[in-house]
Amino acid sequence: MRKSVENLATSKLTGGRRHPLRVRRKYEIDRYPNEALTNSQETVTRNVRGKNVKTALKTIDFVNLSSPDSKVTKTKIIKVLENSTNSDYQRRGVITKGAILETQEGKCRVVSRPGQDGVVNAILIKWLNERLRACRNLVGLF
Repeated sequence: MRKSVENLATSKLTGGRRHPLRVRRKYEIDRYPNEALTNSQETVTRNVRGKNVKTALKTIDFVNLSSPDSKVTKTKIIKVLENSTNSDYQRRGVITKGAILETQEGKCRVVSRPGQDGVVNAILIKWLNERLRACRNLVGLF
């Protein structure tokens, strides 16, 4: 999927066509975003620059949930409640960083990037609010 070079839509002053000096390099080529949905786990592995590998999630049904007692538990995702990234993502139930999920333990906020990390990590919202309030009290904001 090579994208054309931008700013060639207009013609020259004389009416002639503009021609690009070069085509896009491989590292300049865009990819379609990988949008994680809720279903049984399915991953995709891609080769990226520097012989590195990215594992992306297509679908997942469990989340690694961090709780106040410093334990991480694997909890089933019920549904996506909010996604401030895009209103369309919220309607379709796409999981991205910052999305609010409903799990068996309660509401949680996603802190990982499922489309690039290949895992969904989250923090309980009730615990997150308490931690923010404690930090603000230390700083003296509230």
